[in-house]
Amino acid sequence: MTKTTEKKKDVTILFAGDSGDGMQLTGSLFTNTNAIYGNDISTFPNFPAEIRAPQGTVAGVSGFKLHFASVDIFTPGDDVEVLVAMNAAALKANLDQLKIGGTVIANTAGFDKKNLRLAKYDDESNPLLDHTLDKFRVIEIDVTKMTKEALINTGLGTKEIDRCKNMFVLGFLLWMYNRSMETTQKFITEKFAKNEVVKDANLTVLKAGYYFGDTNETFTSRYEVESAHLPKGSYRSIMGNQAAALGAIVGAKKAGLELFYGSYPITPASDILHELARHKNYGVKTFQAEDEIAAVCAAIGASYGGSLGVTASSGPGIALKGEAIGLAIMLEIPLLIINVQRGGPSTGLPTKTEQSDLMQAMYGRNGEAPLAIVSASSPSDCFDAMMEAVRITVEHMTPVIFLSDGFIANGSEPWSYPKAVDLPKITPRFADPEKSLDDGAYYPYRRNADLVREWAIPGMENLQHRVGGLEKENETGNVSYDPHNHELMVKIRQEKVDLIANDIPEQELAQGESQGKLLVLGWGSTYGAIRTAVREAMEEGHKVSQAHLRYISPFPKNLGDLLSGFDQVLIPEMNNGQLIHLINAKYGSGAIGLNKIQGMPFASREIKERILELV
Repeated sequence: MTKTTEKKKDVTILFAGDSGDGMQLTGSLFTNTNAIYGNDISTFPNFPAEIRAPQGTVAGVSGFKLHFASVDIFTPGDDVEVLVAMNAAALKANLDQLKIGGTVIANTAGFDKKNLRLAKYDDESNPLLDHTLDKFRVIEIDVTKMTKEALINTGLGTKEIDRCKNMFVLGFLLWMYNRSMETTQKFITEKFAKNEVVKDANLTVLKAGYYFGDTNETFTSRYEVESAHLPKGSYRSIMGNQAAALGAIVGAKKAGLELFYGSYPITPASDILHELARHKNYGVKTFQAEDEIAAVCAAIGASYGGSLGVTASSGPGIALKGEAIGLAIMLEIPLLIINVQRGGPSTGLPTKTEQSDLMQAMYGRNGEAPLAIVSASSPSDCFDAMMEAVRITVEHMTPVIFLSDGFIANGSEPWSYPKAVDLPKITPRFADPEKSLDDGAYYPYRRNADLVREWAIPGMENLQHRVGGLEKENETGNVSYDPHNHELMVKIRQEKVDLIANDIPEQELAQGESQGKLLVLGWGSTYGAIRTAVREAMEEGHKVSQAHLRYISPFPKNLGDLLSGFDQVLIPEMNNGQLIHLINAKYGSGAIGLNKIQGMPFASREIKERILELV
């Protein structure tokens, strides 16, 4: 029987099943295969908050969305072309994302009476048997049964065999999209090198899934997504948390500093600790503290001692760190605070994404406590944005908050390795024991033209100075309760942050003309959805432009002039309207908000629909 191959420009696949079905691993391995092949990729893992969510329920569904293409892409895709449903709950939770005419690959063993009941389907109702899926192509495979048959003589128990069924699905999809098994085989061989039985079982089931597609006469078509024409370079697939960690390491190296990372585990920031702990050979010191306050205070101590102090958390942990961050602002020393945002308030939605901590970053401390804020817009952008955050905190002697979110942190895309020689040098303003004295006295809060004080660290001869959270006297650093001095110091600390605007690039447009009917302004992880929506609107002849903020405190100097060149400004945010308040308060631009607070990122069509309404 002849099998045909159909070429496609891009494909979006959603792997969905119980938390124990291995959908995150399956999606990651399929992603890596396509990345090595040369496709442009974008991913969105989506999992329940519980460590072991209720099996078979909609609340317990874990998903991994992958968009891979032969052209430039910027989102994990809006509509899904292929939905892998390992059980009834996975189908129910995600069917609304499947485009009409799309394909459902259903593990029929996950649609028995028990699974249907847990997924809360009506009695005697089975979506594989009624007309629920009439608008879709359905491929029914008893994955569970076929996995057992492939491993029947291995001596493995039922639980061990069941854990291999995701490899059958992966093998089938590798065949379906004309991809080699080599990358996955290498991963399995290395991961289970010390467990020969488990290694052989996974390899056997992977091949069984692949050859099931190859030999079954039901499947007459395969699909081919050619490699993308990316700029020349060496690439890897990178997640946002990984890129942020590498950016911090390289930033510290460029500044000639050792990196100290103090943290307390919290979703979705924990992987930064895991990544940094792997790089002790670069002088990285990691410290898992007993709580959030201890973590940030340890980082402050490291910075006082002449290292780059870094701490990370999500919104709840940043709230606990608030007083200590104020201490670093008072001391005017480098401190990098990473906030990987998630749904709130309180513990909120631990595994869902949101952009709701912007106001917290701006104002979430007692007293007048200004600092700089840098935001990343995609997984790979976390590297460059983090490098900038390191540069600002070190060269301007002020704490910096680096904003990411769950979508960026756990998502992945291709990243081109930068060359060390192309990365900017970072220059700390260390005090000089021979030049910093004035008639034998040291003035720790004496400043340069940018109001930046020197960094005097313990051990520098004759440069002893007072530290602490009490207000400092101007220049001397002595404790002062003088009301006029307090007002002066508050104004100086704010002006110092404002002057950073002279040391960051002016705001540029991501696409479109510098004047027109509508500017879509965004920050953070909305970048990809906005870019796709604006590009499509421009292709349809509409005068729409896009600008995306990296620097939020302070804003770029030309931002007000840029906004004034457009009749309307639209600001999509995954919150109830936070950037729009800052923009309208500062520039009086009358910007219009588009808000989504569902723990899920924007689809590009949602933004495009609003664009078309406005233009």
